[in-house]
Formats: sequence, structure tokens, C-alpha cells
Amino acid sequence: MYKVFYNEKALTLTDKPVLTSKSLQFNTDSQFAEALAVLRNSSVNEINIYHHNLEKLWSQFKSYFHYLEAAGGVVKNKKNEILFIHRLDKWDLPKGKVEEGETTEIAAVREVQEECGINNLNLNSFITITYHIYFQENMKLKATYWYEMFYDGNQTLVPQTEEGIGIAEWKRIDELPEVLKNTYENIKIVLEKLEF
Repeated sequence: MYKVFYNEKALTLTDKPVLTSKSLQFNTDSQFAEALAVLRNSSVNEINIYHHNLEKLWSQFKSYFHYLEAAGGVVKNKKNEILFIHRLDKWDLPKGKVEEGETTEIAAVREVQEECGINNLNLNSFITITYHIYFQENMKLKATYWYEMFYDGNQTLVPQTEEGIGIAEWKRIDELPEVLKNTYENIKIVLEKLEF
């Protein structure tokens, strides 16, 4: 299954219909536009498109959009706090576009360093990939590769204001419920994969 968010609503791609949402059997690319229009213009929060060959469906879906990759990190420190940024009135995790010639691992570390002003991160394990669709000149499908990282330094966090980041801040585990009230669905998915 692939779960893609559009305006914080879910579009799932599966090999069988999902009974808990509006399901469409895939026949033509126009169904992608139809599904996005329903998510954009109605109270429906989830749509499922299914096809017996899920990888073929995913390939068709990816080719419908301008596809790009990003990478980011869930950074923990010695106090077991997690590094968050605040941008566009939401709490987020540091991430950014993978540049040409970069691996997702290198991009993830570079983006965390740039967005939060810290160095000497230790890259740990891969967490997951999240997907979302947004409009910027055309419809874009962004895949974000997430990694666990550890920071044992004591540099002062410096938010990258030219990227619209107002705050870079360590959050305690007991502060997560408050953060989760004001973050993106994809960030919730990433954090759910981790043990604290």
C-alpha cells in the first residue's frame, strides 16, 4: 500500500479495494485528477484507488506528477529530546530536497544541518518514506526519506530563516502530544514508527 497526502487528506493506492474509504478501480489516469478533486472539494478525507498490480499502479501514479525526492531526520539528543522546526504555523521535522548527485542519507544530514544550524550528526537507521502532493506551478509528488539521527553536541540551534523557519527547538517526549496537535499527517506517520 502507498499512502499519499494531499491537503492533509489521504489517497491510498492498493491492490484490493479498501472498505473504509471511497474506492475506485483503476482504469485510466483521469481517475487521479478525479480523486484529487474529490479530496480538494468535498468533506471526504480518504480515497482509495486500487489495481491488482500495485507496482504498475504506483508507476503510473508517479508518472502523472512531477516527481521529486527529499530527505530529513528525526534527531535525538543526549536527553532523548527530538529536534523540531516551526514553519508555516506548524511543527515539522527538518527536511529538504535531495540535490543532484546526493544520496538520500547525505541529503538528510545536510538538510538538518542547514535548517537547524548544527553539525556532527550521527546518522543511524532508515525509518520510512512518506509521500505528499502539492501544487507549485504544476502538481508535484514528493517522496521524503526519513532517517534516525543522534546529536551529542551542545551547539545553539539556529533556524534557517530564509527557508521560513521561525524556530528550531528540542522537544521532550512528554511534549509530543502537544506537537502532534499542530503538525502534518506525514510527520505523525514518521513518529509512530519510532519507539521513545
